Order: sequence, then C-alpha cells, then structure tokens
Amino acid sequence: MPAAPKLYRAIIEALRADIAAGSYRPGDRLPPERELVERFDVSRLTVREAIIGMEILGLVEARRGSGVYVSHPSGAALSSAELDIGAFELTEARLVIEGEAAALAAVHAQAGDIADLRAILGRMIEENRGELHDEIADRDFHLRIARTTGNEAVVLVVETLWDVRRRSPLSGGMLERSRRSGVKPRIDDHRAIIDAIESGDPASARQAMRDHLGRVIENLLSATETEADDAESDAAGLRDRARRFAAL
Repeated sequence: MPAAPKLYRAIIEALRADIAAGSYRPGDRLPPERELVERFDVSRLTVREAIIGMEILGLVEARRGSGVYVSHPSGAALSSAELDIGAFELTEARLVIEGEAAALAAVHAQAGDIADLRAILGRMIEENRGELHDEIADRDFHLRIARTTGNEAVVLVVETLWDVRRRSPLSGGMLERSRRSGVKPRIDDHRAIIDAIESGDPASARQAMRDHLGRVIENLLSATETEADDAESDAAGLRDRARRFAAL
C-alpha cells in the first residue's frame, strides 16, 4: 500500500492551484495561519511547513511580522514532492528516538563515554563563538550518545535522522532560517544531558533530551513566525505537546 501523502504537500498543491486560478495574485497576502489551519484541518506546525515549502519553491515570500505574500512567478525547479521532510516533523521524531537513546546510554555509559561527550561539548562551545555554525560538534554529540547505547540499530536510526536533516531541502531551509535568527546549540541543555547520563538515571537522561529537543522545536517556531499574533498560540500548542510526551 502506498504511503499517504504528506499533509504539507496537499496544502502546497491546494494553494498553488488557488494562485494559478487567480484567487491570489502576485503581491496578495495569503490568509493568516489560523485561517489555513481551519481550512485544511491541520496543526499550525503543518501549515508552517507548507508555507516554508512554498517559499523554497519560489511561490511566496514570508515577511516577519506581516504575513505571507504571493511572489511573481519564477519557474521553481522543485516540486512539492521533492521538499522531503520538514524540520518540525524530523525534530519530533528525534525527540522520541533520541530520548530513548539517552535513557539507554545512561544504563551503559562508562567513564570514557562521558569524557568523550564533555570533549565534544567543548568543541560545541568553540563552534558557537563563530559567526557561521556548521553543527558538526552538535551532530557528533548526538551520535556519540547513540554509540554509548551499544546498540548499532540505534546508531543507524539516529545517524539517518541527522543525514535527512542535512539533505532535505525543506528541513535545511527551516534550519537555515533558524540559524539566521541567531539560534545556536544550547550548551546548558547539552551539559544537562551529559550530567543525566553520567548519573546512570535513565528517566532523567530521557527527560533531559526531550526537554532539549522540545526547545529546538520552540526555536524553530519562533524563527519561522510571520504573524505577531501566532506566538501565544504556538506556546500553548508546545505546552500541550510537552504534557502528552511526558505522559508516555
């Protein structure tokens, strides 16, 4: 059975059809996110991914604090199917998988594992001091936790998620916007993850990782915001998602 089409792609194609039919002309403002959420019966995160995908395709221009406006036709080379996975969807998967990896790492970690993680954290601090951040140390940190589990399947899954994060046009575009807004890896978050793993407490390690990746999603929401009245709704949605994950 073929996989169900991604919701953000359906939104892109529907809005692309509206633009082609003249419902929205170049320079027109698209409806606010809350109206698109109601029209398509999806989450705000899904609408946000669709809008960023349309921007990558050259269909719209997002203006922070103002809204999203139809661009002049530019003959975009990509189709919506080629955008692949968005950063919200990917980070939510990481929250589930890497949370459990951190818990398993807390069971198996040895002194050498902790020393390696602290050394990588030192590299992350150095990278954060630079203007351009390539996230090499951040990737190494999370893969080192996966290797600490002693489970090669966990390593493969975590490595695949990071590879998709890098090569997906949609994810890459969203993360680049986050970097341009000044977001960098949070040193305190990563230090808390190390401390929890070193303590040998799986529940604390799991929670530290989930807290960290929850803040990554929050940063993505802030960096991709286009309308001033979205922030309160986004924050409420994040709190609700956090409560659901905590209950797992």
